[in-house]
Amino acid sequence: MFTSFWSPSCEIMIQKILPPIIRLKFALTSREKASQTIQDELVRYLDLGESFGAEKGTEQKQINPMLGVDEDMRSWSFYQILEHNTIVNHRITGATMRLVKGEPPDESEKKFNVKTDVMPAGDAGADEVEKFRASVEAHLEAVDSLANLKGTDTSPHTFFGPFDAHKWHCMFGFHLEIHRKQAEALSRLVLR
Repeated sequence: MFTSFWSPSCEIMIQKILPPIIRLKFALTSREKASQTIQDELVRYLDLGESFGAEKGTEQKQINPMLGVDEDMRSWSFYQILEHNTIVNHRITGATMRLVKGEPPDESEKKFNVKTDVMPAGDAGADEVEKFRASVEAHLEAVDSLANLKGTDTSPHTFFGPFDAHKWHCMFGFHLEIHRKQAEALSRLVLR
């Protein structure tokens, strides 16, 4: 996920150093700050959606390599980026809720393939904007209804390691930020 364009020595360094740094960053981030980041990212995405419009939102261009965007993600349209985020948003919300409730992972979580099950369909369209908005708002509403996110059991993130419910909540905004930067890079190619 984070190492598709790095040299082998950079890859080893990133794999060893980045996960504990991200876990520490999330541990030091307040719940309120994490929620505000998510709300701010939603606004940025919606503004980008207006810039792209229905026609340009389907246009695919390959962006330059960037941290957090795998090689097979670099040619997505804006609507495909939104669809990917919606898929991941639902997964993160589910993990957060499950951890707070102390429930074990269900079968779909056990069989989830991070490389294939987060990929958008080739025909993503303008309806992705509302699906994305709904997934973000549902997450924020769900988290607002929960008492304590910190100190729950953990579940593993495929790259960053064990996350409790709070760290998954922080990951929600962090993931949105990564792909918003991807969408901004795409906008510079599509909206010239």
